[in-house]
Amino acid sequence: MVSKLAQNLIGSEIIKIGNQVNELKAKGAEIANLTIGDLNSKIYPIPALLKENVQKAYAEDLTNYPPANGLLSLRKSIAKDLKSRWNLEYSPEDILVACGSRPLIYATFKTIVDEGDKVVYAVPSWNNNHYAYLTSANAVEVEVSPENNFLPTAADIIPHLEGAVLVALCSPLNPTGTMFTKEQLSDICEAIIAENKKRGEGEKPLYLMYDQIYAMLTFGDSEHFNPVTLFPEMKDYTIYIDGTSKCFAATGVRVGWGFGPEYVMSKMKALLTHVGAWAPKPEQQAVAEFLDNTEAVDTFVDEYKGRIAHSLEVLHAGIQEMKAKNFAVDSIKPMGALYLTINLNYIGKTTEEGKVLKDSTDLVFYLIEKAGVALVPFSAFGNSREMPWFRASVGACSVEDLQKMFPKLETALAKLK
Repeated sequence: MVSKLAQNLIGSEIIKIGNQVNELKAKGAEIANLTIGDLNSKIYPIPALLKENVQKAYAEDLTNYPPANGLLSLRKSIAKDLKSRWNLEYSPEDILVACGSRPLIYATFKTIVDEGDKVVYAVPSWNNNHYAYLTSANAVEVEVSPENNFLPTAADIIPHLEGAVLVALCSPLNPTGTMFTKEQLSDICEAIIAENKKRGEGEKPLYLMYDQIYAMLTFGDSEHFNPVTLFPEMKDYTIYIDGTSKCFAATGVRVGWGFGPEYVMSKMKALLTHVGAWAPKPEQQAVAEFLDNTEAVDTFVDEYKGRIAHSLEVLHAGIQEMKAKNFAVDSIKPMGALYLTINLNYIGKTTEEGKVLKDSTDLVFYLIEKAGVALVPFSAFGNSREMPWFRASVGACSVEDLQKMFPKLETALAKLK
């Protein structure tokens, strides 16, 4: 026997699909893997200067324990970058470094949420359902619509704010690649401020966890907004999640950071001290030196996100071309991150072998087998299995891979009745 928590813990549906893809590829299958929110490092290597800095740090034997909240040099570099990039004033003591964003999200939940506390988040969204489960929260899942780019509005969440202790938001959003407008985010911030003004002394505030790990990956006219720049009074209530993994194609480097009210961050630091979720010291020093070189950072990000944007445009254009051919498909124009949101309205259809595709998971595995295309259904992000929306991540595929997949996708869908 194991704990009740372990007994009921649900594994990642994305990893399950990825394992199937890897098994088939090992057998020689050619599959466009659009599942994992990762990057093929042969197509998208980390910045050359960051790589040099990592190698130099190891050569200098920076291999002992880092401070529990991260190297001071890195926290200073982050504070400087936050000020210049987002006009955010945070001291190094307000910043906590960890091995990627996941421990920071977990620490945010564990630091704020007591058993039975209300946590509000939209679906689809990445992993909030799992973190709510791990903290025994009273999870309030707000299902949002494609008409609002799958992002919650203030009207969606206001009815649930009374008694809540945490609202979890992400922009650009995983899984959709869509982003809050200034007006959308402002309305939500005003609602959180108003709710906190109602609360009495000694009552737990309503906090906002704002995941902006994709903030630098925005395309065209899309602009990233953040709560504290819009409303300085949100500083007392906002915990940011950020890091290197997506903006520097450095998913395996494992350097993330959170920042927010010093009291909350100090408790998160104490929690992670016992977990030991530190980023490796050489990587921390390397990132500190890289962040200090603003010109190198901006040059890398501009080139890298231009390539990501091009891949997303190719994918979006291909889906729209299929739509013009009367396939029951659609997609939302990409705004940021690595993802395209795709509608494949084929749930309930029957294969040539007579099998009914009763839900999105059935359709996913049909397309892996028959079209060599692997997607993630929105059921992996909290929605129902009957919902025909899917995440397509372009980080692991070349443009050529994307272009080659469309004829096979069309053939596979055309066979469904």
